[in-house]
Amino acid sequence: MSYERPDGHTFSLYLTGGAGTRRLDGGPAAHGRPGALCVMPQGHSSEWEITDPFEFVHLYVPDDQMRRMFAETFDRDSRLMVLPEVTFADAPALARTLRQMTKAMSAGDHLLAEEAMTQTIKDFFVDPHYGGMRSRAISGGLAPHIRRRIQDYIEAHLDETIRLQDLATIGQLSAFHFQRMFRASYGVSPHGWVAHRRVERAKSMLSGMEPIAQIASACGFSSQSHMTRAFKLGTGVTPSAYRQRQSS
Repeated sequence: MSYERPDGHTFSLYLTGGAGTRRLDGGPAAHGRPGALCVMPQGHSSEWEITDPFEFVHLYVPDDQMRRMFAETFDRDSRLMVLPEVTFADAPALARTLRQMTKAMSAGDHLLAEEAMTQTIKDFFVDPHYGGMRSRAISGGLAPHIRRRIQDYIEAHLDETIRLQDLATIGQLSAFHFQRMFRASYGVSPHGWVAHRRVERAKSMLSGMEPIAQIASACGFSSQSHMTRAFKLGTGVTPSAYRQRQSS
């Protein structure tokens, strides 16, 4: 397989397998493995031999988006951004967020996946092997009137897919900067806040007679099982057990 000077930057994580994958054009004399990270900067070209099945995830980031996030996170001129080429590296923090992104996308949890994407890029530049940079301190958080508008938007759209960019647009910020400002304001990520509000709505609806599957849909969960997992995580009990307690 060949990668010929692609546009944008690519982060690649091996999820399973990889022993049958090696680089042919001067990379390290190593093979892929679960947890191995590869980074292919914009303009990168490489040749690979693949002889066994494996699973991996690719995160593609346009150059202008990468540079904007770099500038916002570290308060540095984006022209100073250097993205090294990486082959089969161990980077536990990056592996964790890329796995989280993959799991969230598979579950249809777009907000959590978007958060993991932005966290991956921050983790990369903070990693001492790839820059060791320190994030710019955030103070103050979101303005009160922006916080009210975001809360109103979330409450009005709990039954729908809520995306990070939708919330960031309300605050007139980039998605990455909004995520940091939101956490400074609320102490939790946007996904954590939305998940809590969905569980709270489900709790109020469980006092009625609607089927749990309908409640799950009305609260924005992708399925009844998704709601059950989130509800138990937030309350310690399943929705059916909570309903029984309310009626007893």
